[in-house]
Order: sequence, then C-alpha cells, then structure tokens
Amino acid sequence: MHKSEQPASALEASDGMLSLTLNGASLTWRDLAAALTAERLGITMDPVARNQMQRTREAGLAALKADPQLRVYGWNQALGPFKDRRLKPDEQLRFQVNVLRSHSTGLGEALPWQVARLALIVRANCLARGTSGARPELVDRMNDAVNLGLIPVIPGTGSMGTGDLQPMAAAGLALTGDAAGRVRCEDGEERRAPQAWAAMGRDVEFQLATGEAIALISGSAVLTAHLAFAVEEVYRQVETFLGAFALFCEAARVEKNAFDPRIHAERHMPWEMQANALILRLMGNSGWATSEGRRRVGEHAPRIQDATSVRSVPHQVGIILRELERAREDVTREANSSTCNPLLIPDYTGQGYDFLSGGNWDATVLGQAAQSVNGCLARLAVLTKDLAARLLHDGWSHGLPAGLSGGETGLNSGMLLLHTSAAALIPEIQLLANPVGALSFPLKGGQEDFHTMAMAAVNALVSNSRRFDQLLAVLFVISGQGIHLLEERMRGLPLGDGSACVYEQLRGQVTPLEEDRFLSPEVEDLVESIRQGDFALLVHDLLEE
Repeated sequence: MHKSEQPASALEASDGMLSLTLNGASLTWRDLAAALTAERLGITMDPVARNQMQRTREAGLAALKADPQLRVYGWNQALGPFKDRRLKPDEQLRFQVNVLRSHSTGLGEALPWQVARLALIVRANCLARGTSGARPELVDRMNDAVNLGLIPVIPGTGSMGTGDLQPMAAAGLALTGDAAGRVRCEDGEERRAPQAWAAMGRDVEFQLATGEAIALISGSAVLTAHLAFAVEEVYRQVETFLGAFALFCEAARVEKNAFDPRIHAERHMPWEMQANALILRLMGNSGWATSEGRRRVGEHAPRIQDATSVRSVPHQVGIILRELERAREDVTREANSSTCNPLLIPDYTGQGYDFLSGGNWDATVLGQAAQSVNGCLARLAVLTKDLAARLLHDGWSHGLPAGLSGGETGLNSGMLLLHTSAAALIPEIQLLANPVGALSFPLKGGQEDFHTMAMAAVNALVSNSRRFDQLLAVLFVISGQGIHLLEERMRGLPLGDGSACVYEQLRGQVTPLEEDRFLSPEVEDLVESIRQGDFALLVHDLLEE
C-alpha cells in the first residue's frame, strides 16, 4: 500500500548490501525507508559532489584570506550569544572540539540506532551538496562510520527544532573519536568511540577543520531521520488497522453499502477512495457481512446503516494516508536540502562565493508534518476504541453476548476490562496530540528567541504510535472473539478472502476465550507481534495480491 513507486536513483542492492551514492540531491523516500531497515549499508559519495565540496571549501578559505575583516559565523566567529567574539587563527581548531563538547548536553533515552544511522546518511548527503564549506573528508568519515556499523549513541532530549545542535554534537564526538563519544557497534554493544574506531583498524582521532563543527551540528538531519522512522511506523499501523477492522466488520456483520465505491467517488478525495478500496479488498467474498449473515444471528429487519464509527473508517484512514504522503514528501525534500548555517553560495557574478547566514535549519515543516500525522493518529485511536466497544455491548453488537464472554455472562466478565485498559490510553494519546509548535520562548540571552519545537512534535508522534499498537491488539482480540462466538451459527458462510487470512494468523497467537482467564501475557505478545510488523506484512501482501 505505501511502498514508493519512484525509482531509487541512489540505491542499489546486492548480496544483502544496500548501497547508496550521495550527491546531495537524489535521495528518494525509497532510499530513506530502505536505509532504516537494511542490515548492512555501503555508502559512498559521488565524485562530482566530492569535487564540488572541495571547490567550495577552497573558495571559502580564499575569501577569508582575501578579506581579513570578513566575519563568518562558526568559522572565525563564536556561536550563539557569543557570535561577536572573534576567533584567532590559532583558536579555530580548538574551537571545533569545544563546540562538540559544549553542545553535547542531550539527556534521556537514546534515539533508536536506526534513526541515528539514517541521521548520519542524511547529514552526509546535505554536506555533499557543497554549500557548507566542509571538506569531503568529513563526509568520508561519516560514511565510514555507517559502513562499519559504528553508530553514534544520540540522546533523545535536547533539540528545540532550531537545528540538531545537541544530538549532532553527540554524533560529532563519536565521529571524531573523542573519549566522551559513544557508539553502538554491529554486535549491538555500546563502546567508547576511541576503542571502537581502533578495533576497526581506523584512525581513532579525526580533527575537524575550521567551520566544520557548525556544518556538522547545524541543520535538521536527526529530525528528518526521526520523522522518517515515525512515518514508516505509522504506515505499518495503518495496514495493521485495516486488518483489525476487517475482522471487526466480520464480527459485526456490517452493512457494506457504506463502502460502495460510488459513495466515495462523489467525494473526490483520492486517499479516501484508496482506503475504501483496501477495505473492500480485504472483505472480498465475505458471507458474514451480508443479509444472510445478519439473518443467521437474528436480524430479520434491514439494518439500514451502521453507526458513524463504522461508516467513518474510509474517511479517517484516507486523511492519515494523505498526511503520511505529505510527510514523506517533506522528509525527502529536507534530506536533499542545504539546512546548515552559514551557507557558502556562488555570488551573483558567478566568479566567487558568499557566506550567507540564514535560517534553513528551521524545522517548522517537519514539526508541522509530525503534528498533522499525530492528530490523525489520535482520531484513529479514538475510533479504534469505539469500534471495540460496539462488539462488547449487547445492545450494539446485534446478537453477541455482553462482554463477549465465552462462558456464562455475569459469572464471566469476558473482555470488558480489557477494553477499559485500552480506553485508559486515550487521554494519554490525546494529550500528546496537542500541537507544540507554538510553545516557544527565548534562550541563550535572547539570541535564539524562537524555537520550532519540532523534535518534541516527532517524539510525541513516536510515543503515540507505541500506544496505538496496544489499542490495535485490543481490537484484534475483541474482534477475533466476536468471530469465534459466531462460527457455529455462520457455518458454511466464508469470511472475506483477506479477513480469513488475518483471522488465521490471530488464532495462531491468541486462543478464544471460553472462560475468564488471565489475558495480559497473550495481549502483550500480540502487541510485540504487531510492533514487529507481522500483521502489517500479511495485510500488505494481501493488498498487493
């Protein structure tokens, strides 16, 4: 459903190795998504990009030499509120080290190693554009770290969305072999950077040249990588939700008129029509969601229409598909952009270069994308909770026993409390879906007086996606129980082609409830299976067929 169809211009796979050639302009979404999951990577830089980096570097140094009065942020001037402090030539190399150490103040749990690895790739690609003034050797060092599996340990808290200062400073300590730097190695163990580089037979120390510390830590590479990770997770969850909803439709014997393509064609929303088509594909040939299926459970009068929660599903899935697609586009653009400060750009004569200080590190577009997806995910979470509730209420479920108890009702409570635990997630999800982009305040003596809070937005999305996995597990278990309780009465009527496959997989992990039992371990195992993508892969393959 969500796999990109565009060609991977920079991507080549062979012998289990994912190869990427960086030129600053041609990373596709397919490249980025593949880099998140690949076991081994081979990253190189395009020779043309290498030459451009070298030319730009030489031009920047020549401009500084030609004009002793030229002041350039992060090159011969200090940073932040100390921007007016001139750096003497003999201070500039020491300054590169100090920048990494002073800015590496991140706190809390480390970002997933897949995010850290992709952040290196994205930053290396941005530097390969040749607009930062950094040397090609810096990109080579970053690529070498990725290829060797030496992935910086990057704390998740610290970025305000005004550049990835704290997280990329932590990465910089690892890249330069600083004793404070930590890396995750291919065996999954964390080691000090000097020991890790030495064990690989590489130079332990890598000295940043003038202007390279700011080139490394400025920009939005970590945010870009983290949002790419979150988007892939939510795509997985949308596919998983479709599988769970298909089981719900069977258990509820829904009226399929709401999914008639003619209805959605009148709305002119392509994502909504896509979502509706996917639902119909999973429910294809269902004998349960028919007049006969409903008659078997005692419905002799027309249902006319189902509750709004059921009829809203194509619309809610459609809007999140739209926002995910937009987020993919934003991430891809950002991964191929010059996001550092300052930039070294050809002047209007075409004969020289200008140092330009601006705000391309501003990550508003990424934060907004994360907030938009998060808002859609929160609505889908509420919808998931409400769908499960319909199967538990004997006044709403059209013939199912109250609580879906397998034994005597009352003596057995069935799944009422499982649903209550799921409902407890909703206020947490809603709280984290509140927009944070307007929560700005001045820092650093007022020099940095506005912040996008984009990292907070992405962190909130990731946190909510983890909660949504739990909600999905509950909808699976409740829908599966509903199907189980109807199987005898539905004998001879098939489940939908896709629904049947999803139900079979569910039954391999969670057994039906005959009498009340301790369900939490099975549900937790199911959550982990969902998180690993087992149901998403199944649904994806069914939809591809």
